[in-house]
Amino acid sequence: MRFVVRGGKPLRGEIKLAGSKNGATNLMVATLLTDELCTLHNFPSIGDTAITAELCRKIGSEITVRGGMATVHTPSIRQSKVAELSRRNRIPILAMGPLLSRAGEAEVPILGGDKIGPRPVDFHLEALRALGATVEITEKSYVARAPQGLRGAVIQLPFPSVGATETSILAAVLAKGKTEIRNAALEPEIMSMMKMLQNMGAIVELGANRDIYIEGVSKLRGAAHEIIPDRNEAVSFACLALATRGEILVRGALQDHLITFLNVVRRMGAEYNVVSGGIVFSRPSLLRAISVETAPHPGFMTDWQQPLAVLLTQAQGKSTIHETIYEDRFGYAEDLRALGARIEVSNGCAEGHACHFSGKACNHSATIEGPVELKSDGKEFRVRDLRSGMINVSAALVSKGETKIEGVEEIDRGYERIDERLRKLGADIRREA
Repeated sequence: MRFVVRGGKPLRGEIKLAGSKNGATNLMVATLLTDELCTLHNFPSIGDTAITAELCRKIGSEITVRGGMATVHTPSIRQSKVAELSRRNRIPILAMGPLLSRAGEAEVPILGGDKIGPRPVDFHLEALRALGATVEITEKSYVARAPQGLRGAVIQLPFPSVGATETSILAAVLAKGKTEIRNAALEPEIMSMMKMLQNMGAIVELGANRDIYIEGVSKLRGAAHEIIPDRNEAVSFACLALATRGEILVRGALQDHLITFLNVVRRMGAEYNVVSGGIVFSRPSLLRAISVETAPHPGFMTDWQQPLAVLLTQAQGKSTIHETIYEDRFGYAEDLRALGARIEVSNGCAEGHACHFSGKACNHSATIEGPVELKSDGKEFRVRDLRSGMINVSAALVSKGETKIEGVEEIDRGYERIDERLRKLGADIRREA
């Protein structure tokens, strides 16, 4: 499957955000903690929710998806060992906590997902061990057992990992006793999951200094919950509006999820206006170069630097991006250079900002000089991963000429009907088998 894109014209109009990819999948796993029915509203029909549904059904869930709503009911754990799925993503490891709580054992496939460098699972596994599980890694799966149940513990995360924080919460809410998660991630998707768990009967609250406190309960009930809008989509559409000299109302965008990004927009000389129901992004003047460093929430999100890179090709001067979360996230630079971008990557840190990749042979910084006119004379690209795939689409829409993008199934993992929605903004994009 591929996209054929003819770019070079402003995108205008309004586009509604889908439900968050990361915020939907973790909630689907959370429903495994109860034998009662759960309902998820604003549910995105994307590749990652489909593979999570496959996982849940193998475990014993009855799932119905209709009109932006999903119901999930897992009256019993029919299978606690799921060693294989049709596709790989990062979600299965999150199911270990619910499976240990309800069945006393768990086996899930080895972690997969975006090809953006290693995603070590040791933080997840150490959290489960702290809660009393025995854990081993086989050639194809993670296996854990807690026949006497999980028990509360202090979990000290070396880094505020989103996935490890989710694993810790999902394992602790039904554990016996109290759990303290230190140096936890506090992303909006985690806050949303905590709210749903609280509505299900969990006792979970925030402390100071990135601490989360949980008192285990014996049983959770069903609940209904609204999935938050996808903030990664919001930034992708905002950058498209600014890079194409257009104006887009991103309906559903929430200011409190985007504060750091909005400050970057303002510093670059672009404009945004928070209105009822969303945020309007426009570009009344020349864009200024800027330096950005990714960081855990509430810092600049790692998933935002890719769409920003396309925008920075249109800014006056030399911009820098310092990636501090993942060690190999600039594979897209080669594709941007093929369209005329002046972008170089290096293994150095931003001046005065040494990170944990300092001294390691991994390219985690980029310098982008602009403005440049991106051009495509029929160039063809293959999607590397979900986020860089969206870069291919964004860069093609900014570039003059026709671009072909192969492997768009990877983009479908996280962006619902992206070609249809972009056409409503005036984009010339079509899907071909």
